[in-house]
Amino acid sequence: MSTNKQVQNNNNLLTRFVKILPGLLVSILVGLASILLANVVPKLGSATIAIFLGMLVGNLFLHQEKFQEGYKFSESDLLSYSIVLLGATLSVSTLMELGFTGILFVILQMVITIIGTLYIGKRLGFGENFRYLMASGNAVCGSSAIAATVPVIDADDKDKGISITIVNVTGIFLMFLLPLLAKILYNYDLFETSALIGGILQSVGQVVASGTMVSDSVKDLAMIFKIVRVILLVAVVFTFGHLKQKSNKEIIEEEVEDTKKGKIKIPWYVIGFFIMCALFSMNIISVQVSEVCKAISNKLEIFALAAIGLRVNIKDLIQQGKAVSLYGLFVGIVQVVSAVALIAVLL
Repeated sequence: MSTNKQVQNNNNLLTRFVKILPGLLVSILVGLASILLANVVPKLGSATIAIFLGMLVGNLFLHQEKFQEGYKFSESDLLSYSIVLLGATLSVSTLMELGFTGILFVILQMVITIIGTLYIGKRLGFGENFRYLMASGNAVCGSSAIAATVPVIDADDKDKGISITIVNVTGIFLMFLLPLLAKILYNYDLFETSALIGGILQSVGQVVASGTMVSDSVKDLAMIFKIVRVILLVAVVFTFGHLKQKSNKEIIEEEVEDTKKGKIKIPWYVIGFFIMCALFSMNIISVQVSEVCKAISNKLEIFALAAIGLRVNIKDLIQQGKAVSLYGLFVGIVQVVSAVALIAVLL
């Protein structure tokens, strides 16, 4: 019986691998091409080239369904592995650079984003569940936060799909805008630029891409700001459960059930990041191994960013309704204005 089960598992893995392979290969090839092109146009950098080249290839040539599974794997899984390996290049002392004011900035920025998103959505006439999904997606970590919030507030698939689309669209525009804004406001000061990017952008991939457009140092520190937001996802989901008038007992039971099913709210790559960081801080991971991890992390990151570009559907961006587009625009403005104000006061 166990042998049959093992054979079935192997067949499932093989089937999944076959589905992933075409899109994975395209993501890697676009990433490698971006690295080569960056040698010709070093000012743009391989990260920026990977996204734009991915958008070009994905929308003009390779947008077919057979590639989508591999694109999704490359964007999510490869980026997750890259983040874990990034932990092997940062010490605990680097993480402590945020300090009390840095963490306070993240918390206040999230609170303002949530309140602003809920208020704007109500004024625009959107339903309660959709507003909650938009708030969690923009305040925490994009699609992942939305997926974690859906069961707690009993949202439907339509609200989930539209909120994921509009949150990602908002993030894509901000991904390119924030480095320009950071240059004007902060002349690329490491801490302030990292706070701006890590405290605003919706998805982890967008933080990596936007930070890399400035420098590797900004990317690394911006990721730490972002990880603090991801850790706070549990608190956001818990709060929305209360706003939907669920009891403590109901929410806790759902959390226990999710944990049993392996649906832990804090993503595994965050845990992996801190483990690798601790090992590096204790010198268990040597400097030489850390350099290898950094090199691999950078390559995986470029492949993931290429996949992000490949998955951007320009037609979808154009076809978004006026109301949801305005919703995303207004939320983005609130995030940028509040982040700039908080950085001026706290940092």
